[in-house]
Amino acid sequence: MNLRRMPIGSLRPVAGFALLRVAMVVATIAALIAFAIPDRDPLLVLAAAVALPLALAVAYLARRAPMIALNPGIALVDLAILAVAEAIAPASYAAVRFLALFLIAAHAHFQGELRGAAIAIAAIVLLTPIAVAEDVPASGSLLAFYECLFAASALAAGVFMGRLRTAESAGRMRANELSRRVLEAESDVRRRIAETIHDGPVQELVSMDMVLDAARRALERGDSARATVLIEEARTGAERNILSLREEIVSLGPFALDELTLDLALEQCAPAWSRRYGMPVRLDVEDVDLPNDICGSLFGIAQEAVANAGRHSGATEVTVAVRRLDGHVELRVIDDGEGFDEQAALASDEPGHIGLVTMRERAAMVDGSLVIESGRSGTTLTARAPLAR
Repeated sequence: MNLRRMPIGSLRPVAGFALLRVAMVVATIAALIAFAIPDRDPLLVLAAAVALPLALAVAYLARRAPMIALNPGIALVDLAILAVAEAIAPASYAAVRFLALFLIAAHAHFQGELRGAAIAIAAIVLLTPIAVAEDVPASGSLLAFYECLFAASALAAGVFMGRLRTAESAGRMRANELSRRVLEAESDVRRRIAETIHDGPVQELVSMDMVLDAARRALERGDSARATVLIEEARTGAERNILSLREEIVSLGPFALDELTLDLALEQCAPAWSRRYGMPVRLDVEDVDLPNDICGSLFGIAQEAVANAGRHSGATEVTVAVRRLDGHVELRVIDDGEGFDEQAALASDEPGHIGLVTMRERAAMVDGSLVIESGRSGTTLTARAPLAR
């Protein structure tokens, strides 16, 4: 748990809560006017002269300076007003407890787990001594029971609602980080493709254009033998371009997964991976009928694992195995390269290490799991996904 408040994605709920506080104070004033309750006059003065102006001021801040409206001190002021209300009107004991639980939960939702617990403890410390000292509508063991139940409820509300905020904020931050990495990866792919096409096919096509122009001039001179040699040279260049472009397309992944199974996709890509990383990529793949989302996720994991082995580990060989196992499909990628510290790698921003996070997210997207065992003798990556979800 962290004492710092997690960031809030939208500040609109802050304004909504501020307006709700105003509405509650107005409703309280209306109820005090409508019903004859003990100590009504001092409660009216407290609500109209203190609680309402404070609620209006917070509502104004929530629109003009939302971060000030999120100051945990406002929660303490709210609880202090409730404490004063119980002190001047002991008959308001039950109403004060109802409002206190609501305010604890609401403030904890904005403040986070630890601050929510702190607000709950502050409410207990402020309100319980007043209930013991004043002539509230309960006494003895009944009052002790009520106060114990209030303390437990207050702490539960503060911690639980604060934890919801923490989980929500952490999930949003992970989603934002994933989006950032996706955009960075897309930019890297585009830059690599542009460089590959510029340095390879474009240069080859320029050369082919010159060769074909020379062949045309040779034909015009009647030198058919020379023209034939040049045309054959151009044809060879075209074949090289076709092979290069096909490998580039394959390296991006099997986008026609509606027609390709995982084993066929891996069989098509393995030769290109072997040529790209200069090491044999061996396959031991069963034909497993998989939904498109599982097929795509497992292929992406295999592609990233082979790329990490080829670029970063110094591996001389990689084996990719796929099999059916106990209602799951299991993908295993084994290399004989230099291992790594997984925890340190996951904390790094290096491209290969970002790939580890991406692989874990791919596995999670299909309700699967990913286990990495790495040491000096190599790395074994095992991904599993359920066949029926």
